Amino acid sequence: MIRGLRTVIYPAPDLDAARAWYAKALGFEPYFAEPFYVGFEVGGYELALNPEADAADGALTYWGVPDCAAALARLVAAGASVHEELAEVGEGIKVATVIEPGGARLGIIENPHFSLPTSPPAVGDGPGR
Repeated sequence: MIRGLRTVIYPAPDLDAARAWYAKALGFEPYFAEPFYVGFEVGGYELALNPEADAADGALTYWGVPDCAAALARLVAAGASVHEELAEVGEGIKVATVIEPGGARLGIIENPHFSLPTSPPAVGDGPGR
């Protein structure tokens, strides 16, 4: 059901400052930048900034699934409660979040445009290296 990590969204109450910091830390500009969301493509995955997210909630991780509706139903049947209902966010991309029994938020995403990188990300001295 879960295919792997796809997106991590960080709260960014000061979106301009967060965008500038991540661009400097990563060494490149975002591929998508709007007042409501900024997205960086990092090694084939998405590091995103959301000015509307509550910093107290921390980052939200989205795991890739082939069918968001079926995955949501399965997670609820396994004991999770719906946090954010299934929604299409554009270009055929569907997302939902649940609260798992331990109290953590878990996001799922069906993205027909996502494909795994064909080669490993370049090794450098950036974050996580």
